[in-house]
Amino acid sequence: MKNPLPTTDAVIAASDGRVVLILRKNEPHGWALPGGFVDAGEELSAACRREAKEETGLDVELVSQLFTYSDPKRDPRKHTISTVYACRARAGQQPKADDDATDARWFAEGDIPWDELCFDHAQILRDYFRWAKTGERRKL
Repeated sequence: MKNPLPTTDAVIAASDGRVVLILRKNEPHGWALPGGFVDAGEELSAACRREAKEETGLDVELVSQLFTYSDPKRDPRKHTISTVYACRARAGQQPKADDDATDARWFAEGDIPWDELCFDHAQILRDYFRWAKTGERRKL
């Protein structure tokens, strides 16, 4: 029996509310939250900070664990389970694409390329913005 693979995603916010998205270098192509697979022996929070740094060059502070997304269809490649963190970037830092990203930039909620998002990241971002505005978390 194959088990799902643990992953983590970072919703990195600036003080003005914009969030960082990366343009994926690998399949599936499109815009996505920075994130990736948890390494053996690594805690989720450490994996989140590492992936954020690898893909955007940003040192992030984890603010809150938002939710864990586990729909078997969330990743077309294989079954993954992603624990998503709301993160904060230090003031004045600019994202720089690296590792698995060909671009990384800030997006205001109204400028997000919703139709070009990979995986279930549109749902994650909708959940994030609702939480950021109201404090209400996604329901189980």
